[in-house]
Amino acid sequence: MAIYNGRLPQIDKAEVTRYAGLRQAKDFPQQYVMEACLEVQLVAEPKGIFEEYDYDAETGLIKSNPPLQLTGHSIRQHLAKATKVYVMAVTIGEAVELRSAELFKAGNYTLGLLVDAAATTAVEQVADQVNEVIKQSAAKAGYTTTWRFSPGYGDWELSIQKQLAAIVGTDKIGLSVTEAFLLFPRKSVTAIVGCMPNGAQLSTKRGCTSCTQANCASRNG
Repeated sequence: MAIYNGRLPQIDKAEVTRYAGLRQAKDFPQQYVMEACLEVQLVAEPKGIFEEYDYDAETGLIKSNPPLQLTGHSIRQHLAKATKVYVMAVTIGEAVELRSAELFKAGNYTLGLLVDAAATTAVEQVADQVNEVIKQSAAKAGYTTTWRFSPGYGDWELSIQKQLAAIVGTDKIGLSVTEAFLLFPRKSVTAIVGCMPNGAQLSTKRGCTSCTQANCASRNG
């Protein structure tokens, strides 16, 4: 397995606004967004980890130790042409959540909300960084990668989280899974990236089109 030390030289302010549900608020003061991004940059501890495994698309089996059986139409369809997979996880640590909670407790609800949105943006950026490392490594070995697919997308149940965490070793970056199958720290991501022999084409679409949550604020905000 490989551990990745992430970086956040900047946080995408447009994405922060989207996650905060403020995309239509044209006159919203941008200094608040900038302040929230700085708060996250100061306390975040971005880390990632990933591991490569052989994969049997016919049976949906990741050949880890112990082997991990994938169930659910969405993930199986997504990996239908994959012969290997990368299991990945990233986190930006707990301090960001604590800072957001402090702001809410102090009555600074606007900045607290924006810090939470900036933290969501930040963890996605770190996931993108790890995803790019995986993509480059796979390309050198002659593979095309799928986009990353996380538990909760489509019909892929969150209950897989503990098994994913175990086979990638999330404890090494301070990331655990609760009894309710949620990630802790909360601003974290687990995902699978499929590796297809070069020339293979992916049939599933990335982003909101693959998600069943039609009332998501990130989609409609």
